[in-house]
Amino acid sequence: MGRTNPTYRDALRAIEERWAEFRRALRRRDQPRFDRLFEYAREHADASGLLNHQYPLLPALLSIDLEQETRLDDHEQRLEDIEQALEHGDLLESGDETIEWENQ
Repeated sequence: MGRTNPTYRDALRAIEERWAEFRRALRRRDQPRFDRLFEYAREHADASGLLNHQYPLLPALLSIDLEQETRLDDHEQRLEDIEQALEHGDLLESGDETIEWENQ
């Protein structure tokens, strides 16, 4: 016999379908961002499925938060690397040319 309960991925798909009208009403530039949020939720679907939460939207939101935290950490690290390079007068590449930053 098959499963009697829908999988978390099925529940997530249903949530996305319920929000489809909202997505259509968004400006075109925001629609890919909306889609990306559901991609983030799908990235953690295995962990969310193990939770078997009564409200599947809550693990989806936490998954989105986790992915955004990861992106923030990455951006902070890149910014720190750039700041260190500028402090030490290291070479930075910009397009095809290399710019040398001088210590003043």
